[in-house]
Amino acid sequence: MMGPKVMEIGKVSETVLKRAVFQQIRTKRDEILTGPGVGEDCAIMQLAPDEVFVLSTDPITGTDKDMGTLAVQITANDLASAGAEPVGMLLTVLLPPAADEELICRLMGEVECACEKLHIQGMGGHTEVTAVVNQPVLSVTGVGKAKKGRQITTGGAHVGDDVIVTKWIGIEGTSIVAKEKKEELLQHFPAALVEEAGKLDRFLSVVPEAMIAVEYGVTAMHDVTEGGIYGALWELAEASGVGLAIEKEKIPIRRETEEFCEYFHLDPYRLISSGSMLMTAPDGHRLVEALEEAGIGATIVGRCVAGGAKTIQSGEDTIVLGRPETDELYKIYE
Repeated sequence: MMGPKVMEIGKVSETVLKRAVFQQIRTKRDEILTGPGVGEDCAIMQLAPDEVFVLSTDPITGTDKDMGTLAVQITANDLASAGAEPVGMLLTVLLPPAADEELICRLMGEVECACEKLHIQGMGGHTEVTAVVNQPVLSVTGVGKAKKGRQITTGGAHVGDDVIVTKWIGIEGTSIVAKEKKEELLQHFPAALVEEAGKLDRFLSVVPEAMIAVEYGVTAMHDVTEGGIYGALWELAEASGVGLAIEKEKIPIRRETEEFCEYFHLDPYRLISSGSMLMTAPDGHRLVEALEEAGIGATIVGRCVAGGAKTIQSGEDTIVLGRPETDELYKIYE
């Protein structure tokens, strides 16, 4: 019995492109005037006079599980952290020589499923088989829109602002660990705990909380990705030119994250945390109430202070934040 047909090096054929890629792009937006097509190298998007483009780009390389979903979600989160509504995306797919059409179909199926949930249209891209990679690499450029004057930056925090963290830290890292190390974890933890941890990726979108925050006086937003909450705090403070006074015990964290990190000797506060948004606002209590009314957990963990000191208070101990380090997730592959 013949196995899957391996594709040739170079751009995938027009037949595969139409069958495995274009047919799966079903989510449409009125703003996209020209989308993906054979020979089309550019997408065209219409904007209203009082709107601006917001662009973001990111590759997915750390895992081959749910890559399509993560690629869309991470880029949408970046756009949302700027106060923008995600509209479309351009996707570059680099595949190893052993790849087949079934793999493309799976990846594009994941991409379209994520796009449908977020109402994002695939605008175009490039799909290629190349010996340069030994596993699939997805690179996404997201296109969003925002009203003029309402864009939010990482560097918009002011002295006196409350610092808010949504949902829990470490949920993306916990989900990845639960999938990558499932068999080992099942030997030490209850199956129900491991299964629930693997499903935490359902919380990865920060688009809903970002849209609410824009309406309730948020001054800065930063999605908590590589480097974890400590890295995100440092980056926000550096960009804004403020200091931080944070209470470690108030940073929200799930039981699964704590237990898995203890087992693998990981620092959960430096673990990739997509799905959690770091925010600042002059009236954090008002913003937290608005988020919780929408069913989104949020916690005030500290405030912005004068000077450059970025401190984390943990009981009697004070931690001084430094530059972000390599994400803890990579340790599970060592």
